[in-house]
Amino acid sequence: MQIDLTEKQLHTSLGQFIFPFSIIRGSRKALVSRLHEDGFQPFYLNDIKLEDAFYGEGYKVSHERMERYYLPFTSSILFPHQPDPESFMRYSIRTELDCTLQTAFHNIPFRIHSLDAFICPFDIGFITVRTEMTGEELDFTTALEFANRFRVLQDKTSQDIKTAILHEGNAYQEVEEFIFHRLAAGILPFLDKDGMEGAYFETLPYFMDERMFVSCFFGFSESTGFSQSDLYRASRLNGVGDDGKPFISASNPRYIDEYVRKHGYDRWDPDTYYMMNEHTFSCLTNQTGEEARFLANQMYGEYYYSLLLNMFHKIVLLKLSNRYSQVRMAKDQHAIEELIRNITKFSSKYFFLELVSQSQGREIFIKMRSLFANQELYEDVKETLTDLFKYQETFASRNRNYLLTILTVYTVISGIYGMNQVIEDLKAPVQWNKMAEYSVFEYIALFLAFSGIVVGFVLGITVLVGWVREQVRNRKE
Repeated sequence: MQIDLTEKQLHTSLGQFIFPFSIIRGSRKALVSRLHEDGFQPFYLNDIKLEDAFYGEGYKVSHERMERYYLPFTSSILFPHQPDPESFMRYSIRTELDCTLQTAFHNIPFRIHSLDAFICPFDIGFITVRTEMTGEELDFTTALEFANRFRVLQDKTSQDIKTAILHEGNAYQEVEEFIFHRLAAGILPFLDKDGMEGAYFETLPYFMDERMFVSCFFGFSESTGFSQSDLYRASRLNGVGDDGKPFISASNPRYIDEYVRKHGYDRWDPDTYYMMNEHTFSCLTNQTGEEARFLANQMYGEYYYSLLLNMFHKIVLLKLSNRYSQVRMAKDQHAIEELIRNITKFSSKYFFLELVSQSQGREIFIKMRSLFANQELYEDVKETLTDLFKYQETFASRNRNYLLTILTVYTVISGIYGMNQVIEDLKAPVQWNKMAEYSVFEYIALFLAFSGIVVGFVLGITVLVGWVREQVRNRKE
């Protein structure tokens, strides 16, 4: 196999750039209110007029087909009928902004059709920027370069530094500046910056590297054939190198071939391929007309939600694992109990082996899950849950033994010694004047008697408060 870098022409290049973030705890209602103020509207499947509102001219997502694509328990989470903190709440806005991505070697015109803001359980959020390249002549290398540059939130390389977004006479040197000052400025105050002082956003360093996840649709000219190099470059977003020529990040043909087999889905070979890894999901097709639009619509609809669901699973699993490492076992029982509840809730309500009803969708979803390593993370979190239960049982048993010993000793001393010494003086009417003549031992007995009563009331109130809190927590869940 030869490495083929022959340029190929496109008729369509669509992109969805997804940025995951953490929401400040307790700020969901305020965030929703701000989204409404900024013109975002809630997305519900029963609102049919939204089927073609956010995807650009000629593209439409069938809400009925999208609902049937997922099994019922998944649909209820992805497409709630009303605001629900336990489901994915989507808010979208149509923008239709014409911009130019200026790079070291290109000026690439593109249009931002719309933005999505998702508010998800476990204080997870997603921002999606939906784009389309608008140049008269599109080529594969330029499309890859656009996706590779636009996904970089913060400049890291020399080519990143030479990249800027031009819009209405303004030049934005970094993509994060463009997103959080022009596109979604209202979301910025609600991003969790804990431990990230001086940054615009929670980078989730264990998942991303200051880059957005990219979902691309590449529509090639009719009868175009795809080489292994094309598929590899689509997955790795290899655009141009430092010399401005088509670039590929591997030189071993066998490695490229093995990579494509592992990361590709070729059910519709030779016309359509899907390539995916932990950062990208790309569709390459030489279909045209209605067939191409149908495939693009799937990338906007069914496959878009499959991708979000897999990203949600991975981020939550990583957050749970990270939280487990931070729990102070011997001192923070409330944190341990909350972690146990969250792991149990995630396992029972959000993480299922079967989520998709159609065979091809199920295969793609499972492929994504495998490349995200979600199943391995899930097994690790389940072991964490087992360890937490064992620790909690041991800790609770030890505390019960200590408490029982202390109460037994206290009861015996205060009951036999304390009450027998002063009980007669405490009968009605209480003989307060006699207490002034008490000996040291009688004062000790009086103290033990009253403190025993106080301890009993405190323990009873503590148990009652704990029970009430547990009931309130169960209602919220």
